[in-house]
Amino acid sequence: MKKDKKNEKFNQIVNIIQTKASIKQLIYRNTYSAFELLKNKAKEVIDDLILEEKKFDENVLITFTEKGVFEFELIIGGDVILFQMHSNVFDFDQSHLIHQSSYVKEDPNRSYCGMINIFNFLADSVKYNRFDDSAYLIGRAFINMDNHFFLEGKRQLNFIHNDFINETIDQACVKDIVQNSILYSMDFDLFTPPYSNVQEISVGQLLQEASGMRQKTGKRMGYKFSYEGGEM
Repeated sequence: MKKDKKNEKFNQIVNIIQTKASIKQLIYRNTYSAFELLKNKAKEVIDDLILEEKKFDENVLITFTEKGVFEFELIIGGDVILFQMHSNVFDFDQSHLIHQSSYVKEDPNRSYCGMINIFNFLADSVKYNRFDDSAYLIGRAFINMDNHFFLEGKRQLNFIHNDFINETIDQACVKDIVQNSILYSMDFDLFTPPYSNVQEISVGQLLQEASGMRQKTGKRMGYKFSYEGGEM
């Protein structure tokens, strides 16, 4: 008697739903919970900064704004720090170090992760509608089905919370992520571009700039990061 190939494929689909699809839903829930924890802790940090600021200067803008289900932003002086949760779940290329760990080799499904991105850009970019200005991805957190996570990013954001095998999301680590994101962003200064890069513009660009401040601006416009060893 021939096997029912249609039934075999149906059973394969059921098996994938039971494993991969179900696991991805768990990862999504874990990532969303981590994002909510991050959001609540960020609001606490901003509230504390506002209280401290009143002791010496009330003119520096410090705000927390929830932008939607998957976004919130912090404004501190001239910096905007945007935290954004991606709604999808990702795996890593086979060459990634994550696949070489004993933790993932024991269960390859542990390499699937949700992702939270951290961006930094200038507050004036939004204020003056400079939509060609640059935003920088300064860090991103990855959370898996066991609620294990690691953080990758620039400078201090690349050296903390990188023990994927052992570290899980908690109040202390999300506070650390928020504070280090603020520190990095405020230390990541605005540099003028080299003179040779901006010595010639068209009349149209000049008129646009005069009327709407539309010249492209970023913290490192015109510079490559090779002199910092790949770090911003």
